[in-house]
Amino acid sequence: MNEPCAVILAAGKGTRMKSDLPKVLCPVVGRPMIHFVLDALEKAGIRRHIVVVGHEAEMVEAELKSRQADTQFVLQSPQLGTGHAVQMCRDVLAEQQGPTIVVAGDSPLIQASSLQDLLQHFEQTQPALLLGTLEKDDPTGLGRIVRDQEGEFTGIVEHKDATAEQLAIREVNMSTYLFQTQDLLQVLEQLSDDNAQSEYYLTDCARLLREAGRPVAAVPVLKECESLSINNVDELQQVDEQMRAMGYA
Repeated sequence: MNEPCAVILAAGKGTRMKSDLPKVLCPVVGRPMIHFVLDALEKAGIRRHIVVVGHEAEMVEAELKSRQADTQFVLQSPQLGTGHAVQMCRDVLAEQQGPTIVVAGDSPLIQASSLQDLLQHFEQTQPALLLGTLEKDDPTGLGRIVRDQEGEFTGIVEHKDATAEQLAIREVNMSTYLFQTQDLLQVLEQLSDDNAQSEYYLTDCARLLREAGRPVAAVPVLKECESLSINNVDELQQVDEQMRAMGYA
């Protein structure tokens, strides 16, 4: 498999963080959270990083300037959703021969071992898109992974749209996507903002690829700790405590 690259979504303001800092620069265990994401990618052997910046872009770029040389920055302004963020990367991905993984810059508990498992499964099965998922005891609020009777992936259903049967599903989408890069570039052109938020959603790629007859799969390789997201001050404190308990500090 050719060398993979990563797109890290780091453009958000993080309004609920009660901080003037861009969200990805809010510290956990005394360090801006995005560093833990980049560390995990590097440990997994993913050395080329494309960081999508937006809110206070200069601050994020300044913070990361001391990292490895193979880091590029792409500006997303205005911020029109996760799909739009990756659309901004089309030019820098045009020559990418290996796969592209897309991860959130505000997920400091992402594990290198999970990323390695995802890459290994991708290399063995060669889908157009492979989603990294996890089984969560309480999946409230998260998109459910829907499978057919044979256990094959058929789609993602958001919590608010799920039927009672789908709400019982414990396998959830955690916004970790591994694409064949050429498939990603093609499907990005088809994304639409025809929704209530008028935004472009990366989750729509799974449906569009399946409609085009391209293979899409999901594999529950992520660990329970990776389900901890940071959207407000309370969750920041929860993640900080979890990381200290795991020996990050």
